[in-house]
Amino acid sequence: MKTAFSQIIAGTMNWGIWDKKLSTSEMANLIHVCLENKISTFDHADIYGGYTTEAEFGKAFAESKIDRKKIQLISKCGIQHVTENRNNKVKHYDYSKEYIIWSVEQSLKNLHTDYLDALLLHRPSPLMQADEIAEAVEKLKAEGKILDFGLSNFTSSQTELIRSKTEVNYNQIQFSATNFESMLDGSLDYMQLHNITPMAWNPLGTVFREDTNQTRRLKILLATLVDKYHVGSDMILLAWILQHPAKIIPVAGTVNVARLQYINNATQLVLDKEDWFAIWTESMGNPVP
Repeated sequence: MKTAFSQIIAGTMNWGIWDKKLSTSEMANLIHVCLENKISTFDHADIYGGYTTEAEFGKAFAESKIDRKKIQLISKCGIQHVTENRNNKVKHYDYSKEYIIWSVEQSLKNLHTDYLDALLLHRPSPLMQADEIAEAVEKLKAEGKILDFGLSNFTSSQTELIRSKTEVNYNQIQFSATNFESMLDGSLDYMQLHNITPMAWNPLGTVFREDTNQTRRLKILLATLVDKYHVGSDMILLAWILQHPAKIIPVAGTVNVARLQYINNATQLVLDKEDWFAIWTESMGNPVP
């Protein structure tokens, strides 16, 4: 049975030294804010902060005194980053049985927990061996160190390779109104067919980050939809994702307390069908075929 995650997941990539540099008390407060607003799932990866953010979060979680059963922890492994914390000369991937197991055990130690609710393989490697990955996953499950397993940034064929040897329940992909290719290339169809839950990283896409013809068109449309639905543009973009029948879970990276206090409202917003298609149309720059 799949682990039950919150309808919106808190992404922690920017919590540490890679961006916001939150203190332990600030992280602890943010965990509380998330929980108070129905965001109980936290997405990690061992490489975040150059292999430092998990430990910082773990310290904050311990300080928060929150019951472990009230939250869900996801982590990803496999990327060997070039950083002072690792003796790597070139960025690469490692999915050997020994490395997967060692990486999970490091994450458990850093996060101050006995188990991960889900382990994801961070990015596919041309050298990955499905049999070896399956052995590691089954051992970790048997020992209670992971409850569930999935992938991240894997194509349908790569997913099929892994799931031929072990159950795959998740795939975390890039998906948003400005990055909608997985809606057209069969990826989301494949996930629905095999009961794989998609998670969407960078769910707001480039709308607020780039000034392009695409983002300009979307901002003009969003201004009219904000007036219609009486919510922020970010809520509309999240609702657009949530309305897809694949039951995609957005991974929101915001650390803005005010935004976290209303972000879950997106789960209650249903866009009119023509508005949903209008967003896609403006993103493409032409009508649907």
